[in-house]
Amino acid sequence: MKRNFTFLVFFFFAYTAFAQQEAQFSHNMFNHMATNPGYAGLNQAICTKLIARQQWMGFADEKNNKVSPQTILFSIDGNVNPLRGGLGLSIYKDKLGFEDNIGVKFGYAYHLNLGPGKLGIGVQVGLLNKSIDYSKFIAIDNDDPMLLDRSVKKTMIIDYGFGLFYKIPNKLYAGLSSDQLAQTQSSFGANASPKLKRHYYLTGGYYYQLPNNPEWEIDPSIFVKSDLTSTQFDINALVKYNNKFYGGLSYRATDAVVVLLGMYYKDFVFGYSYDITTSSLGREGRSSGSHEIMVGYCFKITVEKKQGSYKNTRFFN
Repeated sequence: MKRNFTFLVFFFFAYTAFAQQEAQFSHNMFNHMATNPGYAGLNQAICTKLIARQQWMGFADEKNNKVSPQTILFSIDGNVNPLRGGLGLSIYKDKLGFEDNIGVKFGYAYHLNLGPGKLGIGVQVGLLNKSIDYSKFIAIDNDDPMLLDRSVKKTMIIDYGFGLFYKIPNKLYAGLSSDQLAQTQSSFGANASPKLKRHYYLTGGYYYQLPNNPEWEIDPSIFVKSDLTSTQFDINALVKYNNKFYGGLSYRATDAVVVLLGMYYKDFVFGYSYDITTSSLGREGRSSGSHEIMVGYCFKITVEKKQGSYKNTRFFN
């Protein structure tokens, strides 16, 4: 490994290509549309989310190039009553080292009344553009055949997803989904053939209003993601006051403790989170933590029915 740094680079690339490929967010309790197409339209409104994340601040390579993950996500979903369900769209840009991912996911959910709540049964198609800048790799042996072509390689991938999401408004929610179902494989050349790996997501949450202090609400939730090789889970707890402010903590196993703060203003929600890295990256001082901001907005489109008038000849008798 000391003789050839490219081995380490491609080992790192292979790990990200075959292990955790989907972007990570701390606001998972606000970000269901990005991971579960069954969520589309269940709010009976048009809802948008914008999330920007800078993970592992300060992490850099030997040339001081920033290689820490940077992600921007925009999602929108809404109910479409003639379709008996909802539609959703997610657009994201995820940068990891010298790899760039730009993706679009489009989903449809069929809504089914089930008990006191509603179940969304969703399907999704996704288009992903992946690119790697080989010119930025650091090599000991410049004749390494894997780096002879020092250019940017790109590939386009299409894949699919499926999800179930059940929601009782202001009470609880639960979701189960999977994406990258086809596990599409493509080639960057130079013997690099990344393959999308199937991911599974499980989430659930509960809204508990304090009986003696109804202005206070406690919202525990859990978010689990796995590729059946490695599994990561987030345990979250938010405390809301009068539907105006919230604060909370989240624990991501073997990775971070997260502090969340936010506020509601009219139909908007604003959130910020800071990840205190508990892995070796934080203990060794290679990262000062992760920052994430979120803005959400929901609105309804109402069409006023015009009152019609008509003549009845019976009144002329």
